[in-house]
Amino acid sequence: MASEFTMLTVPGPSGEREVRLSSPNRVIWPEPGITKRELAEYLIAVSGPFLAANGNRPVSLERFPDAVGGDSFFSKNPPKGAPDYVEAVTVTYNSGRRHPQLVLTEPAAVVWAAQMNTIVFHPWASLADATDNPVELRIDLDPQPGTDFSDAAAVAPALREVLSEAGLAAFLKTSGNRGIHVFCPIEPTHEFLEVRHAVIAAARELERRMPEKVTTNWWKEERGQRIFVDFNQANRDRTMAGAYSPRALPAATVATPITWDELAGVDPTAFTIRTVPQRLADIGDPWADLQAEPGRIDVLLEWWERDLSNGLGELPFPPDFPKMPGEPPRVQPSRINPDNWA
Repeated sequence: MASEFTMLTVPGPSGEREVRLSSPNRVIWPEPGITKRELAEYLIAVSGPFLAANGNRPVSLERFPDAVGGDSFFSKNPPKGAPDYVEAVTVTYNSGRRHPQLVLTEPAAVVWAAQMNTIVFHPWASLADATDNPVELRIDLDPQPGTDFSDAAAVAPALREVLSEAGLAAFLKTSGNRGIHVFCPIEPTHEFLEVRHAVIAAARELERRMPEKVTTNWWKEERGQRIFVDFNQANRDRTMAGAYSPRALPAATVATPITWDELAGVDPTAFTIRTVPQRLADIGDPWADLQAEPGRIDVLLEWWERDLSNGLGELPFPPDFPKMPGEPPRVQPSRINPDNWA
């Protein structure tokens, strides 16, 4: 028996394309009853701002063969049989290995990703024409146990002030879960490690101003009930859920750009696949001008050098990274044997 499918007409820069969608009635989010077809239709509806934020750059696809809550895996490389409008670019990973990575450039490619059971889209901070140099400085305000979105929202304005002092304009989005993502458009003049150092410099300055509410401690045992500024999200091949990407959470929430004026009263759970298209129709895209005036990270790098001279060194990298120059012991502080470390 042939499997159920439908054909979706998807407009784009090259005209309309017909994209085959198999199992369109399969329920992906059981709680609200959202189907694969509804996901595809959502992606068509938001394709303009979605591609402005996530297109023309390397992207990883988080795919769920069944439904949210089930098994998932990441696709980075173009699979065999991908249509010719699904593009790729060769990137260098942290290991030094080079390999093609998916690039989405038009709405049909995004719908194709939904056909491949993609729910969450994870874009790089760099564009396809210069993959080593980010065009965004990204900071993840990550609530720890005992804190929540409101605590991150209370911290974000202070981070905005820090970034403004460094000459950067900050834009907001919900993570689609409990956190807040702060993005600053930057000129692509520095590679990932330098941008990471700029993020650490900003995070340390924020921590100095709000030590009871903010932490840069990588190890969970040291964070306490504070907002963790996740500096490692600025690394090469470390990504966040992109703007307007659905999340694999029961309510089908969406990582949604918001304005600073909205922050104090916003309910991140209100942004879902079913509500975000109307929000865009009502207020437009808060990130429409995100790349209009990119800044520079020179001041933050000066702060980084200042902190180095004051004895604050490199911070830990994720466990899948090679050992990095100047990195402290990659082991929980409570497990360090002082006799083994200078």
